[in-house]
Amino acid sequence: MANSIRSFLAESASDAAKTCRGGWHVLLDKGPSQFQFWLISLVIGICAGFAALFFRKGINWLQSIVYGTNDLTHLHSFAGGLPWYWLVIVPTIGGLTVGLILHRFTPDGRVRSVSDVIEGAALKEGRVERTAGVASAIASLITLSSGGSSGREGPVVHMAGVIATWISNRIKANGITGRDLLGCAVAAAVSASFNAPIAGALFALEVVLRHFAVHAFAPITIASVAGTVISRMEFGDVTEFHIPEASQLQFYQELPAFLMLGGLCGFVAVALMWTIFWAEDIATHIQDRTRMPRWLRPAVSGAMLGGLAIGFPHIIGVGYETTSLALTGQLVMHEAIVFAILKVLAVSITMAGRMGGGVFSPALMLGSLTGLAFGLIATSIFPDVSGNVTLYALAGMGAVAAAVLGAPISTTLIVFELTGDWQTGLAVMVAVSISTALSSRLVHGSFFLTQLERRNVHVAAGPQAYLLSMFRVASVMRGKDDPDPAPEDACWEMVSDGIYVDGNATLEAAMPIFDKSGVAFIPVVTLAGEGQPPELWGALFHVDALKAYNCALADTAAEEHS
Repeated sequence: MANSIRSFLAESASDAAKTCRGGWHVLLDKGPSQFQFWLISLVIGICAGFAALFFRKGINWLQSIVYGTNDLTHLHSFAGGLPWYWLVIVPTIGGLTVGLILHRFTPDGRVRSVSDVIEGAALKEGRVERTAGVASAIASLITLSSGGSSGREGPVVHMAGVIATWISNRIKANGITGRDLLGCAVAAAVSASFNAPIAGALFALEVVLRHFAVHAFAPITIASVAGTVISRMEFGDVTEFHIPEASQLQFYQELPAFLMLGGLCGFVAVALMWTIFWAEDIATHIQDRTRMPRWLRPAVSGAMLGGLAIGFPHIIGVGYETTSLALTGQLVMHEAIVFAILKVLAVSITMAGRMGGGVFSPALMLGSLTGLAFGLIATSIFPDVSGNVTLYALAGMGAVAAAVLGAPISTTLIVFELTGDWQTGLAVMVAVSISTALSSRLVHGSFFLTQLERRNVHVAAGPQAYLLSMFRVASVMRGKDDPDPAPEDACWEMVSDGIYVDGNATLEAAMPIFDKSGVAFIPVVTLAGEGQPPELWGALFHVDALKAYNCALADTAAEEHS
């Protein structure tokens, strides 16, 4: 017995020594490079934090020029006292300026935002468009300062992506490193914008990278903390919204009500998203039919927003004042309902006009109004078992925003960090879980993923759906000089039967041809033009396409589980 114990202890000591030696070698081999990567993450976090800070300060400065006040929390009260014509002129001129900027510096006149960052992480090795991104940030700054009804998180996130892209290109980062650096920049930008370091880190993982790999967590956390420090150096450790008294959940009697609120918020979020997409389609149809210059489209939307703001200045800007009123219960029932409907209309006009901005802040406002209206009804029907009505506004705010972003975890934490109220976690989590479960069945996961689907970028279904689009046929095919090529006579016979693929196409276009025809290879050609014979490049073999696809899936799985 004593010998077996000594043997066991000796074996354990030997294993421990081997582990320590192995850890020491890993530290020597990979420690400096890992430390260097964390240092780069810290630099990106600082840069993205300052970018978010300057963007916010820029909105305040420009808003003080055009509206005479830099107080975002009381913008609509101040705007209500301005002459009616000024409420129309400011967003119209702002929209015209935005249109001219986007027309000059973007190929399609479209503002870049969070969906483009998600696409960059999935398909472009963590890179985003730089020139179009800077132009979009400037356009969004003008939009938010001149009365556009949107949020600041979209342009800030893409602006952070531009910073990460520049650094990734400078250090020639590979796909994994580029995506990690992009996540660092996004985390810092979100945390600096909302003073929410925990939510900023999780937002980058949950929404942009769309995985929770361990290797990405440490650098993203470092960058998120750096962004928060930059924000707090300027604004202090203050919450965006102030709830005067802690809301108390009346034990468990109210939980069914929050389940119902979650379902309602899910439908409201879907209605917001569908309305935006419908408005975009209508605006594009009108633009095509009337041959309106694309630079004029934001100006028309600005004029429409100005006309709406004459009667309802609440739709101007981010909407923090109205959100605060809802969270503190200072609105009555009809005000909450009317303001919610008008906000959906205003956000749709802004987005359809391609004026710029994000959807997170509007979703917060819409959710707080929805929750308040629901809470006023619930507490009036069951006053004996109901708590504070502001609890419903808080839960509704998180539920609608989470459904729109498709990010239940990070949105729940953002709500906590925006309000500083950690006592209502149960109610918020219940509402958020129901709303996201419902909305994800009615759209492609979130507002951003649905935007990408509408552009035929299939990110929502996961890597198995979009990896094929990353391989050009020409990079996988066997050329005519390959040691084992396809018979040229057979290739020309298949071309005459209409079975071929363009060399510039991707495997996404080629794989359905294999499924439909059942052939072992497809001729790869380039069409010279009308009346000209095609040029044969080689052949794409089914086995080669599957091999490339399987390798890409394996690499993706390895990255997500490392």
